[in-house]
Amino acid sequence: MPPSGDDARAGAAVARKVPLLDEIKEECGVAALYWLGKPRCDIEKAGQMKCGDDVVALMPQVLLNLQNRGQLASGLSSYNPCRKQVLDTYKDIGTVNEVFRMSHPAKHTAILEKYAGPAAIGHTRYATCGLDDERYAQPFERHHGRLWKWFAFAFNGNLANYSVLRNRLLSKRDYHFTLDTDTEIIMHMLSFALRGNKAPDLANVMRLLAREFDGAYNITFIDAMGRMFVARDPVGLRPLSYGVKGRLFAAASESVALSNLGFTDIRHLEPGQMVIVENGHMRVQRYAKRKKVARCFFEWVYFSSVGSTMDDSSVYLARARSGAALAAMEDQPVDANSIVVPVPDTAKAAADAFAFAMKIPCVEGLIRNRYVGRTFIQPGSTRTSSARYKYTPLPAVLGGKKVFLLEDSIVRSTTLAALAKQLRERGGAKEIHVRVACPPIIAPCFYGIDMSTLKELFAANIVGRKYNGTPTPRMLAAMAKALGIDSLKYLPVSALPDCIQVPPDSLCTGCVTGHYPTRWGNKLMVMARQKQLEGKEGGRTYE
Repeated sequence: MPPSGDDARAGAAVARKVPLLDEIKEECGVAALYWLGKPRCDIEKAGQMKCGDDVVALMPQVLLNLQNRGQLASGLSSYNPCRKQVLDTYKDIGTVNEVFRMSHPAKHTAILEKYAGPAAIGHTRYATCGLDDERYAQPFERHHGRLWKWFAFAFNGNLANYSVLRNRLLSKRDYHFTLDTDTEIIMHMLSFALRGNKAPDLANVMRLLAREFDGAYNITFIDAMGRMFVARDPVGLRPLSYGVKGRLFAAASESVALSNLGFTDIRHLEPGQMVIVENGHMRVQRYAKRKKVARCFFEWVYFSSVGSTMDDSSVYLARARSGAALAAMEDQPVDANSIVVPVPDTAKAAADAFAFAMKIPCVEGLIRNRYVGRTFIQPGSTRTSSARYKYTPLPAVLGGKKVFLLEDSIVRSTTLAALAKQLRERGGAKEIHVRVACPPIIAPCFYGIDMSTLKELFAANIVGRKYNGTPTPRMLAAMAKALGIDSLKYLPVSALPDCIQVPPDSLCTGCVTGHYPTRWGNKLMVMARQKQLEGKEGGRTYE
């Protein structure tokens, strides 16, 4: 059977080394706030109109609670019918504190006053690769004279079929792209869905997009009519929570951002659902048929705040259960010199549970420099250098000890290899036994996490192509030797559903099995393996 037009174009893109995915791969945070009801405009002394209902003052705090998901850039778009610039966007490179000038009260207040309004969406972006450029920061805003065609949106995820969508648009007359990012593709496709002489139904807009998109895409949207929606993709790869407190509607990538605002009745959008706010009223609506759910397990393992609950499953308890599961597998003898040391901060819950089950103390043998940031979500060169000074080992705690070092995950191994060396040389540890509260990462992620090639993944280069999901003792010994440690064990793939407390077939385990929940995820994995066989992994899988 000859390839379809889309598949043929995708194959041609690979041959020409056109990126198959966005060079900016993001695990970001999105947020939305809306003061429900009819907006209230007041007359100020100078005769200017001023919105009496404002949510923008709350947005920096919401984004701070999503800062773990993005440290490179942040921003917001707000709607205000009382100003000439009905829809306006503010964004920049930097942390939330830096972008919103929170250390400078006068400047911070000026930003909040300029962009005040009864509705807003926000975004935090995390550093992977690509340009540190304000153009890549979100939300994206598209101006137009018709109010429903003037919109802003923010996006969390990654489109696996980015190249097909991009090539399809470029095949049309006079299409041009200024950024190699799937965010720009979404903007153009939203524009197409909003065409016409009257404002289309927002659920129909998302239905149109869902027919075209393959991958992870949680979207927050607001237009110059004051209409808003937040939507979760039909597979449910990324989490999305929402709630209402009085007249205030709020949605965010993680529940902790809402609970810290005082929300108590926090709900989780189902895959394929959206919340629509129109004429000051909100409704929950399904825009896509239910598909096989495939939630990213890495959200519980690493990315999400330990204080969050996703799809009614606590991140903290999931990590604690993983520690207990590791302890149940343990065959190393323990004695009075045995201690458990967590790699701060995401492994703390797992380490506590592991230590409790093993009946040995869990101690802070490593002190983290909290100003370095998270090395996994930094570009390669920065990651390598910052790993050297990210932690300070304590000889008084570690000296002469048999250390069970609890780690949340091993992706590239840069931090762990440097850390193991420091534990011995600076900390004086006698033995180092690493226990990982995550299965071996042996395949790229095509849905928004910066694990882009087989070559860069530590475990993938040791287990090989015949790996069946469970590392053999020989594989583990080879990994331990490469890391400079005495032994290594991982959480089994089979333990993930019980630890997270979700049905076994409801998780995306592509990065630990090589099998993906969407068509284009599996196609890209085939391409990744082919590139590895041909020795062409100089760039990313999608190049």
